[in-house]
Amino acid sequence: MRLSDLRGRRVVVWGTGREGRAAVTAIAAQQPAELVAVEDRPAGDALPWGGAPAEVAAVYTGEQAHERLLAADVVVRSPGVPQTHPWVIELRERGVPITGGTALWMADHAARTVGVTGSKGKSTTASLISHLLTVLGRANVFGGNIGVPLLNLPEADRYVLELSSYQCSDLTDSPRVAVVTSLFPEHLDAHGGEREYYRDKLNLIDHGPEVTVVNGTDPRLLAELGSRPAIRAGLPDGFHVASGPDGTAWVYAGDRPLFIRALLPLVGRHNESNLCVALTVLEALGIDCVAEHEALARAVATFTGLPHRLAEIADPAGITFVDDTLSTSPYSAMHAIEAYEDRPLTVIVGGADRGLDYTPLREHLAARELTVIGVPDSGPRIIGELRDLPGVRAELAEDLVAAVRQARRLTPAGGVVLLSPAAPSYGQFRNFEHRSEVFAQAIRDTA
Repeated sequence: MRLSDLRGRRVVVWGTGREGRAAVTAIAAQQPAELVAVEDRPAGDALPWGGAPAEVAAVYTGEQAHERLLAADVVVRSPGVPQTHPWVIELRERGVPITGGTALWMADHAARTVGVTGSKGKSTTASLISHLLTVLGRANVFGGNIGVPLLNLPEADRYVLELSSYQCSDLTDSPRVAVVTSLFPEHLDAHGGEREYYRDKLNLIDHGPEVTVVNGTDPRLLAELGSRPAIRAGLPDGFHVASGPDGTAWVYAGDRPLFIRALLPLVGRHNESNLCVALTVLEALGIDCVAEHEALARAVATFTGLPHRLAEIADPAGITFVDDTLSTSPYSAMHAIEAYEDRPLTVIVGGADRGLDYTPLREHLAARELTVIGVPDSGPRIIGELRDLPGVRAELAEDLVAAVRQARRLTPAGGVVLLSPAAPSYGQFRNFEHRSEVFAQAIRDTA
């Protein structure tokens, strides 16, 4: 479904945040027969509705919102509305078409788009692809799940997008180059279960992409991929990282060395995989990475990691503090821990308790030596999973500030204190940025 298909139809935009406001503005230009916005939250909790969107669409809440949805010809769902919402289920049972702003945008721009998703690595990989293209003189617009709705993006010849599972689930057109970086259970409450989450995530590649690129070192992703055609990055016949004759790690294209791995200013093997995926995408776009390896080396060296993702904070005591507050699952915490396995390590875990299974984290730490400090709400449960592991010193702290204080006492100079919570921030903090701010302030206050 394209934006132009909404002309003359009764359209309801569900959600009054950034995505909803962008959808109302874009749809109004198509001259629908009727256009309204709805919120399923009580009127007192709804976001303020004003400005240009309010001039073209009234907003309804509560039972009026429900009635408007049922009377719609098309519902445009904001990504924050879960697929498991009772009203979504009811609309589907009644045959009311549901789409989203991302899907409407993609229908008109898929041929010019690189779309990147994944349970981990999508942000870094998408921004790395955009950065490499820009440095190599290939103009592009970077957008997606980074705070700017697609319907607000300017017209361009090439787009690089980071796409969440919520955005992927409504797509009926795949981008020209569809990319999946990793796959593990996440956001199961919003999708209805593990199988449904994988289905919605991989919907990105199910509508005729010209090229599909996946991380070929992720066994779960490869299992879910099945027989779908895809280029598998990270394997010896393509772009991969391996030791050279002198033992130095190099980035290779097949058997051709391109540049030393140390040029990428990001730690962790998962970021090596992200780089290999990015290079594979560049090749799919017609760039000869072997011929341009010197320019690529310079571009890789100037890439800046994203905030709140293994962001290192130096400290006068000789300890490296690491902000990985966007780690909200045990799997992402495992990647972060792996990145610092060669140094004394203290990990701070815990946050909103979604009832996640922390057995994979326990298995990952079974043969390791490190300290783990748990904070509310899920910290005590995580610590309970780890207490009897012989190499793990497991402690509890009353809050994040106390955890930083304990970590200073327990971590030797040259060691690492890693905030990789394996849980969301809500409940204890306003959002993940607030958790990051509290962490940084605690580091300063305890120095």
